[in-house]
Amino acid sequence: MDRRLKILSKLEKLVEESVKIGVLDYLNLIDEVNSRLKEERKTGINGSHKVEDGLIYLRNVGWISVVGDIHGDLESLVYILKDFNFLEDVKEKGLTMLFLGDYGDRGIHSPEVYYVIFQLKRNYPENVILLRGNHEGPSDLLAIPHDLPYQLKWKFKEEWEEIYRKFLEFFDNLPHSAILESKYLFLHGGIPSQAENLRDLADAAKKHPEKSFLEEILWSDPEEGLKGVFPSPRGAGKLFGEDVTKNFLEKIGVKTLIRGHEPCMEGVKVNHHGKILTIFSRKGEPYFNAYAAYLKIDGKMEALNAYQLKTKATIF
Repeated sequence: MDRRLKILSKLEKLVEESVKIGVLDYLNLIDEVNSRLKEERKTGINGSHKVEDGLIYLRNVGWISVVGDIHGDLESLVYILKDFNFLEDVKEKGLTMLFLGDYGDRGIHSPEVYYVIFQLKRNYPENVILLRGNHEGPSDLLAIPHDLPYQLKWKFKEEWEEIYRKFLEFFDNLPHSAILESKYLFLHGGIPSQAENLRDLADAAKKHPEKSFLEEILWSDPEEGLKGVFPSPRGAGKLFGEDVTKNFLEKIGVKTLIRGHEPCMEGVKVNHHGKILTIFSRKGEPYFNAYAAYLKIDGKMEALNAYQLKTKATIF
């Protein structure tokens, strides 16, 4: 069997395991990932990356795959892993996969999607960056509908509550932002409109709910033709204008914000005259988008604006 077929077989085995996994093995896997995330925060190190509370400084990265909302779409996740050749090339080429959050809910395979990303994080901790989305929010900001508890109950029967408690711990351990210095800011939702610097980003979870930084990072959306901020129809976060984007990106010295959170009919869209790129990586119900996308960028190349980045997206 050649190397490519071995890798394909490995991915197929991973998907099969996600369906058949038992309670104890699932619990042990979540515990391992939680321990790893806690260790990253405690030491401030994840391989060559610096970790500052909820903010990760990406260093020494080559090709990066940026994955938007998955929402229980196992098929799309498998497509991305195959297309990016992650399992085949991760060690040899030093690939990085950066997920923008929202791994579960809305799709029927949320427990299986989580299983796959847990395994990725356990096996390639420096190469897999998992950010927090609004569907991994704190207890006072849980998204609705929140299907994960019901899916866990269906899959694991009476043991589901213990597993769900581990999930809530996992949510709180996740970082919520990452930066490739002088180039890109990565987060799930939007700019925290009152933030002044990277320390405000890093401390967003610590300052929640006294300050709205974390809420806006997880929930906010860019709006065209708007100045400043406006209450969001989502019921959390804000709509923010191009002036908010421009001011904050200039303060932290990066060119482009790359985020998820918003369904896109083409899987990708540009806002604020090329300052923001949105990536959405699942398709089908309940969004009924015909296409999904993920982004492949060379972290060692000069920074690109969102229009340029859009041409690098793989739409499927």
